[in-house]
Amino acid sequence: MDNNNLGVFTARNTIIVNVLLCIFKILAGIIGKSSAMLADGVHTLSDVLATVIVIIGLKVSSKDADHDHPYGHEKYEPIFAKIISVILILTGFFIGYEGAKALIKKDMHTPGQIALIAAFVSIIIKEGMYWYTIKIAKKLKSISMEADAWHHRSDAFSSIGTFAGILGARMGIKALDPIAGIVVSIFIIKVGIAFWLKSSKELVDYSADDEVIDKIREIALSINGVYEINDLKTRIFGNKLYVDIEISVDGDLSVKKGHDIAQRVHDNIEIEIKDIKHCMVHVDPYKGE
Repeated sequence: MDNNNLGVFTARNTIIVNVLLCIFKILAGIIGKSSAMLADGVHTLSDVLATVIVIIGLKVSSKDADHDHPYGHEKYEPIFAKIISVILILTGFFIGYEGAKALIKKDMHTPGQIALIAAFVSIIIKEGMYWYTIKIAKKLKSISMEADAWHHRSDAFSSIGTFAGILGARMGIKALDPIAGIVVSIFIIKVGIAFWLKSSKELVDYSADDEVIDKIREIALSINGVYEINDLKTRIFGNKLYVDIEISVDGDLSVKKGHDIAQRVHDNIEIEIKDIKHCMVHVDPYKGE
């Protein structure tokens, strides 16, 4: 199974689990008269929408280069990650609003046991979905899938808060049910903002980290015939990396020999650093000391 199909397969599996969990949580919230559980169910519903967006993003970003997109479609993925981050932020605000409204109107009930059971089941399932999705996201180096994984974890944290709130409300402190929803909403908004900022970095010409740049320098200078590196630029393009490097070689070499050295630099960099989509090597004559 190739990377794109693996990502889509993973996303489809999480959609099926989320739909079933969402139905269970919303019913538990209604039957158990728990505003926190209803909000938690809506959060899970937003997970379904986010995962659908991930599938679309994976399909679009994996398309080959064409006439209108000669550098490929990788930058579409951080755009879809932004959409997921907006869903997270809006979900957080919705949950917080519902909790605040319940406190202000004093519309508080003692939740039923089914709501407590639903919260516990949700914690286990959503944390498992986080680890399942994050493992695939790191393998594919997919920021939109990583954002979706954190969407699952935010739902797990949401359910922890929901569980605590429902338990407290059943013990007599009814206000804990909506308060739990407000606390969880703050965490969800924070995660959404973090992924908005992270995806923004991938939409501009942001350079690779120092470790990768040092590795590129080391590879280039290890090639026989390369005297020095005059310039080195990198830019992140979605989940890929572009490299532009200028090397100095003996100015008396023939064009062919200079080209052969540049080709070795190009090939070694692309072989040893897997995330590089394209490496451009420019050759300068060495000017000496």
